[in-house]
Amino acid sequence: MQNISQLDAYNQEVIDSPNILVISRTWLPKEGGIEEYIYNRCLQDPERVIVLAGGCPGDKSFDEAQPFAVYRWQCPTYLNAGFFSSILKQIIYMFWEFVLAIKIYFRYRYHYIEWGHGYDFPVLLLLNYLLPVRCFIYVHGNDILCPLRNPLLRSLFGFTLNQVNKIVCNSSFTRDYLKTHFQFDTPIQVINPVVRPEKFGGVATEANLNDLRTRVRSTYKIPQTSILILSVGRLVPRKGFDRVIELLPSLLAEGLDVHYVVCGRGAMESDLKSLASRLGLADRVHFAGYVPDQELASYYAACDLFALLTFFDSNAASIEGFGIVYIEAGYFGKPVIASRVGGVIDAVRHGENGILVDPNSEDEILQAFRCLCQDKNLRDSLGRKGQELARCKTFN
Repeated sequence: MQNISQLDAYNQEVIDSPNILVISRTWLPKEGGIEEYIYNRCLQDPERVIVLAGGCPGDKSFDEAQPFAVYRWQCPTYLNAGFFSSILKQIIYMFWEFVLAIKIYFRYRYHYIEWGHGYDFPVLLLLNYLLPVRCFIYVHGNDILCPLRNPLLRSLFGFTLNQVNKIVCNSSFTRDYLKTHFQFDTPIQVINPVVRPEKFGGVATEANLNDLRTRVRSTYKIPQTSILILSVGRLVPRKGFDRVIELLPSLLAEGLDVHYVVCGRGAMESDLKSLASRLGLADRVHFAGYVPDQELASYYAACDLFALLTFFDSNAASIEGFGIVYIEAGYFGKPVIASRVGGVIDAVRHGENGILVDPNSEDEILQAFRCLCQDKNLRDSLGRKGQELARCKTFN
């Protein structure tokens, strides 16, 4: 992962105390793509960073183990549901982001603010005017969609982009999407997410991975010789879990002994289970539910190929800014089948570490699965390249 502190926008001064305030409404130990991205950034400059983030379960012990100072604000749990509760929660977030950023400034006199996402950006704009600091903003994809829904917020977000010193995007798609919808002259940089091995408990040896593979397959009664397809993500329509389930009968009809494991939870879980049942696949589709990061290594080790057929869902107004799970699968030497949409093309190189497909072409999707399920040599080749690409980008 490229170190943002080495970019031209930073002055390479000698420091004797922390001088970068990283602000993110959500952060580890709450698991997620943005959370992991911002945490990896913080680990690059532990002697320079101070973190300000929203609270979450388990944060106290996690924060005490970090090599830098962490400040949190807490939000009542009863504000986690309902339209008006979400508005009040947003106000509370912005209030504490502003107040604590000012308070921390008078303690550390930091020189820079790194805003971890596009959310709550009015606070960044205000801090930019009030404090003698240089400001950076990270953009990930869905955080662009929020201001686009309101003309006033869209104008204000565009103004904010012009006031900061640097914009960092997680993919070339996010960069291009931002440029398409907003006019700004601020320098922009693409820094892709990377894999942090410690996230998986540091599992690395071949013997350990083989043991994990056997354990997961035994849990779900999947033969060692079967082709195991894995998907990891929130169980929402745009992730395309149903599309994988729907093609399994065709693969089975061709004599391919396939199983499908889904890791994740979400509103679509009952619908996916019903779909599997209707298609007579109850013994072929396995729902693991929520799997903590440190246990995900077992599932990556157990699978033969990873698939996530994401598509743009206009109703959900959600886009795929990158897709760190594709890189994680590659880290464990697994080939990938993915949709040719959004920032996925930064994570998956067609014909190198996986196969990219048109998410709206059933024939193309089926052909990709048939090809990888039948050809072990191709799986191994794509997996080796995926591992090479993932490890050369591994955070260190």
